[in-house]
Amino acid sequence: MRRVAWIVCAVFVVLAGGLPRPALAEALPLALSQALTGGGADAAADGLLTDEEIETLTVLQRFYGARGYRPLWVLEAAAGPRAEKLARLLAAADLDGLDPADYRAPQIAGLLAALSPESGGTPENLARLEMLLSLGLVRYAGDLGQGRTTPHVADPELFVFREEVTKEDVLAAAADATDLEGFIDGYRPQTERYVRQKVALAEYRALALQGGWAEIPEGETLKPGMTDPRVGLLRKRLRLVGDLKPADDAAERGGAPDFYDPAMEPAVKWMQYRHGLAQDGAVGNKTLAALNVPIEARIEQMILNLERRRWMPDDLGQRHIFVNLADQLLKLVDEPRTLLDMPVVVGKPYHHTPIFSHVMTYVEINPFWNVPPSIARDELLPKIKHDVSYLAKNNYVLFSDWSSGAAVVDPQSIDWAQVSKASFPYKIRQDSGDGNALGRVKFMFPNRFNIYLHDTPAKSLFGRQERTFSHGCVRVQDPALLAEVVLQGTAGWDRARIDAAIASGERTVITLKQPLPVHISYLTSWVNKDGSVHFRNDVYERDAALAGALFGARADSLR
Repeated sequence: MRRVAWIVCAVFVVLAGGLPRPALAEALPLALSQALTGGGADAAADGLLTDEEIETLTVLQRFYGARGYRPLWVLEAAAGPRAEKLARLLAAADLDGLDPADYRAPQIAGLLAALSPESGGTPENLARLEMLLSLGLVRYAGDLGQGRTTPHVADPELFVFREEVTKEDVLAAAADATDLEGFIDGYRPQTERYVRQKVALAEYRALALQGGWAEIPEGETLKPGMTDPRVGLLRKRLRLVGDLKPADDAAERGGAPDFYDPAMEPAVKWMQYRHGLAQDGAVGNKTLAALNVPIEARIEQMILNLERRRWMPDDLGQRHIFVNLADQLLKLVDEPRTLLDMPVVVGKPYHHTPIFSHVMTYVEINPFWNVPPSIARDELLPKIKHDVSYLAKNNYVLFSDWSSGAAVVDPQSIDWAQVSKASFPYKIRQDSGDGNALGRVKFMFPNRFNIYLHDTPAKSLFGRQERTFSHGCVRVQDPALLAEVVLQGTAGWDRARIDAAIASGERTVITLKQPLPVHISYLTSWVNKDGSVHFRNDVYERDAALAGALFGARADSLR
């Protein structure tokens, strides 16, 4: 019977003349007290509340108890404007890529609709509405302020630590809030990056409601000068998402729609730029695959990356380095300007570079490389066994162990046939030089993952569109240029001195005058300041992991 009472609130007939005002004033706090301590507890026992809501219910009991069970949202005999306003805000959670159902928006709307305009509503109904509004607000503020998911739970390789939004603080602040919309907005990321992604999400959802886009059939590569029915489909697609402007569309001036005219080529290259593809103007397999990703999948990507933005601090640092692993690109920013960007090589699909932030404190020129034990055992040991001179040929030094007093060992003195991966005690160091795996410059932000930025002798890899080739560290294309910008403000280290230090071959450590925040991130969708919407391949399958945690079985309802 208690469960029935929770789901279907009883309707009370108010006698002519109604209850006296003192009785009404006392009835609502009493009903709210019973709803929180009785009906809410019964609903929790019956599985009608989530675990998080059960936890929040305890907080609500303390909060309302301390204020004599006076409501925040409803009036004595009606929902009132604050309740209706909050209901509308919770129902609009989908604008942030969140699910209004998580905040009890459908049940709240049902209660509001059931309240009689004449009699207003019973204390029991109003109490239940009050409780659901507060439950919804607390969770909504938390999800906006710190994300719906816990990063490390969604993906064990995410080492992002969010600023906690406490339920008690939300309720205390809500009690004093006169501008509910502004109050809730304060929990969102306060960055233009987040706002731009929200706007793009709304635009793509609008396109989806209009039918999205048609798939372009496979066929030979489409190039400028070709006539093909598929060019007409390509033209429509480029027009739909704004890559081809009406003023640049020759078909608008009587040109053949199926002809790949010169004005289309820049539009195709722009589309390729937005998707991280080679900007050659030819629509081959990779470009066609990007064009044919369904709009629903693009919407899901945007929702996932709004969640990632909610994990990030608003302030990344006035000057900072931002590496997007999905884009394989490094940016050095001095807000609001990007001082430089350059391609990077990141971890292989089975050697993922982790997501974390740290602070760069020094730059090392002509570094030596202490080979990680796993690489020494798994990759170098077989080569040494095949050719014991491999170490000397590649400028490696062998030490007896990893202690500070370890002795140098002659590789020729070891019976390598008796050495296995399990019995490999040695430390291997590669001295500085042209063949050093770290190249000529290393950028250090000491961390528990032993991840850093560095040069590389394998320059050809930067010409690839997808650059996932390292063991986890981030290789930079132009280390001397990066060092020049990083060391701005560190007295005496201009480009000429950096070049001279590199040419000397001597190991040199330069401490930064001002530590530099470094953010290793993973974004598969974002919107630039010019409004261009970008997408990247999910090279580490982190979108899939996050989608499972964020959507579960509800993916379709959020698109």
